[in-house]
Amino acid sequence: MPQKINVTLLGVGGMARWHIRQMLQMTESTQILVVCEPDKKQYALSAQIFTEAGLEPPPNQPDLSRLLQEYNSQLEAAFIITPHACHHDQTAACMEAGLDVMLEKPMVMNAVEARSLMAVRDRTGKLLVVAFPGSLSPQIRKAVKLYRSGELGDLQGISATVWQSWGPGTVGSWRQVPEISGGGFLFDTGAHMLNTVVDLAGEEFTEVAAFMDFNQRPVETEAVVIGRLHSGAMITLHGAGESIPSCASDIYAFYSKAILRTGIWGEKLEMQRAGEDRFKRVRVPRSQGVWEQFLAVRDGKMANPCPPEVGLRMAKLYDAIKISAAQHGALVKCE
Repeated sequence: MPQKINVTLLGVGGMARWHIRQMLQMTESTQILVVCEPDKKQYALSAQIFTEAGLEPPPNQPDLSRLLQEYNSQLEAAFIITPHACHHDQTAACMEAGLDVMLEKPMVMNAVEARSLMAVRDRTGKLLVVAFPGSLSPQIRKAVKLYRSGELGDLQGISATVWQSWGPGTVGSWRQVPEISGGGFLFDTGAHMLNTVVDLAGEEFTEVAAFMDFNQRPVETEAVVIGRLHSGAMITLHGAGESIPSCASDIYAFYSKAILRTGIWGEKLEMQRAGEDRFKRVRVPRSQGVWEQFLAVRDGKMANPCPPEVGLRMAKLYDAIKISAAQHGALVKCE
């Protein structure tokens, strides 16, 4: 049986509560020792989850510097689930303190911060995994393996869509404050789409053209992107963040020998081979979510599917998309 890992959670808002529920199913391998949350209301809401599970809620130390000083000798890892603008400095501080880190997406605000975290990772030798559920899912890893093996043939193109009532649902929150969020729907929920599509492609974009609509909000809530990969394969991306109350996605990846259908979170995987008349489910191992996958990477059971290089990749892609959208869909060469 693996040794139990002591972890701190930085930020215990709404997204963190989803992760906490998953992590509390893995108490044989994980103990949430302490949390770091400046908002007393958010802490109280998260503490209630522990109480309902018959567990003592972990203490809250809202000052990260003090937390690292007081608990450093007891901690092995940190899971950072804070607003995007906090990611770089908090992750660097935790790795410098000797902790392995799982970091919520998007990893950072820009490419400069991404390269900085890569340097900290290299200098400290600590593990950094970006919490993209797509990259970490058995479904997307299986899809990538099938393509790399040659079983699917050549990639012809990918079409992806994500929709959510994001614009109305995030009014008044930090997600619509550009200085804190770094972007709107395409940078938040849409980040999963950008990342998973590039994972499936196995190569980066060479050029993109994009349109964004802010719908009188401070950040974009709708976006359409067309692009081309190094191989010449063409990509379409559609982010519909002003949808009716909902949150879902579809990705179709077209190969010369098959079509794959999945989602931006790796929530499904289906395949239709040449000569077949319908999609069939591709069976993969069950997963309890990103924390389980983080532990597998940390224990050496699998290679890291989501290192900080993934964060750099997405930052460069989103920057190119923004530049194109600011020029009314002008074609932009990617770095």
